[in-house]
Amino acid sequence: MDSRTRQHDRLRRALLSTFSCIVLLYGAKGYARPDMKPLGPNIADKGSAFYHFRVEQFDSADGKRHYKVWTAIPNKKPAPSGYPVLYMLDGNAVMGRLSEMLLQQLAEKTPPVIIAIGYQTDLPFDANSRAWDYTPVREAKDEKAAENGRNRREMGGSTGFRQLLEQQIAAKAEQGININPDRRGLWGHSYGGLFVLDSWLSSSFFRSYYSASPSLGQGYLPLLNRLTAVDKTRYCDKHLFLMEGTASPGKNVQTQAPDILPRIHDVVSVLQGDGIAVEYWDYPGLTHGPMFDASFNSALRDMSIREADRSACQK
Repeated sequence: MDSRTRQHDRLRRALLSTFSCIVLLYGAKGYARPDMKPLGPNIADKGSAFYHFRVEQFDSADGKRHYKVWTAIPNKKPAPSGYPVLYMLDGNAVMGRLSEMLLQQLAEKTPPVIIAIGYQTDLPFDANSRAWDYTPVREAKDEKAAENGRNRREMGGSTGFRQLLEQQIAAKAEQGININPDRRGLWGHSYGGLFVLDSWLSSSFFRSYYSASPSLGQGYLPLLNRLTAVDKTRYCDKHLFLMEGTASPGKNVQTQAPDILPRIHDVVSVLQGDGIAVEYWDYPGLTHGPMFDASFNSALRDMSIREADRSACQK
């Protein structure tokens, strides 16, 4: 590990530690269900001194789901190689939480373009649409395990949503912006975290993949087996970040089952042993709900300081 890499790692860990403490002040109790109160005006409506915004709308191929996409463009000029860009799922909730203070901090580094992909609703989450869009098809043997009385929504539409995201949404959102394709990232939480893992396995559109608290216990544990079965030569140019809170869950607080975290650690070790760029980011004291804010802030901050990754196979 060279001195620049060590310096970057120390800075990233300091940012994570500081932000985790801030989140603990506001969200340490955790919650099993997200706040579904209608959203008020967000930063795009109010305006920012550091970013300007545009908004576009899209429809799914079957006409059942309707998307609202915010593109936040830094006022600071890009480097000659272009802006980094982070695509963020659950865009309504992201925009409702995006603050001027965070945008200022990003602008002090190398600010990324932020593309927040939400739905045409005034709620922070469209539960039915995200359940379909963000989840891969489950293996038949895992269907029964997933039917635990909590999840009876239609699931398994990630392939179609990814096609829409990469071929239509991205093409429109990035139009006219100087983007560095070697610094294109994807962030998602919970079901969105599953989508990130599935995309790391099946797509080369992004370079950085931030998977926060993926809902593996909802019948998706086989994703872990798929991660360790990859041909490493096909994953040299990708960087995967697994982001997990490790608070002890209280009553009615959702977190990963105790046996899942050791399996995630094992997967990280195996992939790192194969020379694949994978990192595990631990958030002590946080459960599933507060991981939303903590992880999306961490991903944005990391994108603002991360240089374009070299091929992992050449390191």
